[in-house]
Amino acid sequence: MAKQQQKTNAMRILEQKALPHRVNFYECGEFTDAVQIAEMLGQDPEQTFKTLMCVGKSGGHYAFVMQGTAEMDLKKAAAAAGEKSIQLLPVKEILAVTGYIRGGCTAIGMKKDYPVFLDETAMLYDEIIVSGGRLGTQIFLSPDVLLEATGGAYADLQTD
Repeated sequence: MAKQQQKTNAMRILEQKALPHRVNFYECGEFTDAVQIAEMLGQDPEQTFKTLMCVGKSGGHYAFVMQGTAEMDLKKAAAAAGEKSIQLLPVKEILAVTGYIRGGCTAIGMKKDYPVFLDETAMLYDEIIVSGGRLGTQIFLSPDVLLEATGGAYADLQTD
């Protein structure tokens, strides 16, 4: 008999809001980046999105969701967030700030409602794949559903 998988905050929020999504569980022992996971599972790495947590010059925290294959342009991210500058949150602070661990971080259901920005490349897909809130868990949903669940907005975040 298969082991029952526990729901994450992200899954609970999507269910409470009756937002369409699918969940996929897979074996994962430790942190692996979005591209490696996509390749391991036979998924399109361009459709697999990572969540990057940042802190602005003001001290505010922001979640940026972008293709796992892409690099984030910090100037574009700062502009989207209305900050003078922005930097990636140190890995050791991710759990305390978000409630999620590295590799299991998703913009849905963090400890606080941080501003969320989804890279505009997500509009190219009917469905994107994001972390489900823990290692070994993915959520498949439309980009618009992700924004509805998080109160987020589209932004140009990638390096040129």
